[in-house]
Amino acid sequence: MDLLHTKEELRAVLRQVRADGSGRKIALVPTMGALHAGHGALIEAAARGGAFVVVSVFVNPTQFAADEDLARYPRDLERDAEFAARSGADLLFAPSVEELYSGHAAEPLSQTTIAVGELGRIWEGALRPTHFAGVALVVTKLLSLVGPEEAYFGEKDYQQLCVIRQLACDLDLSAAIIGVPTVREPDGLALSSRNRYLDAGAGAGAGAGARARAGVLFAAISAAQAAAAAGERDARRLEAAAAGVLQEGEGAQTDDRGGLQIGYCALVDPETLQPIEALDGPARLLISVTLAGVHLIDNAEIRTGGGTETGGRFFCLINETEEPSPCLSPCLTCLTEA
Repeated sequence: MDLLHTKEELRAVLRQVRADGSGRKIALVPTMGALHAGHGALIEAAARGGAFVVVSVFVNPTQFAADEDLARYPRDLERDAEFAARSGADLLFAPSVEELYSGHAAEPLSQTTIAVGELGRIWEGALRPTHFAGVALVVTKLLSLVGPEEAYFGEKDYQQLCVIRQLACDLDLSAAIIGVPTVREPDGLALSSRNRYLDAGAGAGAGAGARARAGVLFAAISAAQAAAAAGERDARRLEAAAAGVLQEGEGAQTDDRGGLQIGYCALVDPETLQPIEALDGPARLLISVTLAGVHLIDNAEIRTGGGTETGGRFFCLINETEEPSPCLSPCLTCLTEA
């Protein structure tokens, strides 16, 4: 696997790939590094069809607000390179801020900005007003530099996935934007580079016990899904089922920074992200919380009935039960056929 740091090096290698006569597609997996099994699933999905897989590692300043964790965001390029290579990447592109933003190292990094519209103003966009504009800018730059046929993003950041799909549509970007299901830890917590903040003594200040309590997000999703499976169709009641689980943890204190605060818990249309009134079609539950000072998000499709029949049974190591269908999304230990 090649490790490149400049745009010119990247362009040169990709010219060779396109000219070698193999006909391989080029696939892009944009990341901010601190790679984990969730990123591994993206890389593996990109490589599955034989594409030449480009993984970018870039902690993008334009998507962080001044009071966020840009300075302490985990960085370990050597480990990331080893992980990407094991997962099937052909090239790792890790530019500096000055390289990617054409010599600029301080704000404004770019005179050109992208307004993302309503999709980027609601939910996470309301909590982090500049976030999705920064995401849209860096993703547009990477798609322009790499020119991939496909680009892979995790469903864990579902609103981001929707924003990027709309961006590609509106700007006639040729890459197919492909979402990959969330990968979860054994207690259901969605994998995230920021999860390490939840460990005792982490740099973000999360206290002991925070990681153990973080599984409440998946428990909230499961409560909403259970209510839907039992026949509940009212969106507000389904939200309340999830929020009730979250609120049980609001009063629990993990340290002097406090316990869990809910940012939003909303059942929405999976394309427009607007709230729905009733579960009479596809729907997505979006959740955001702050737990001991750490911002966490999660989401899942909420389905009517008992889920999709598979004809087999699955042993779920989260619930320690046999299930007639897979979990809401893959986890590291689940989906072992019983």
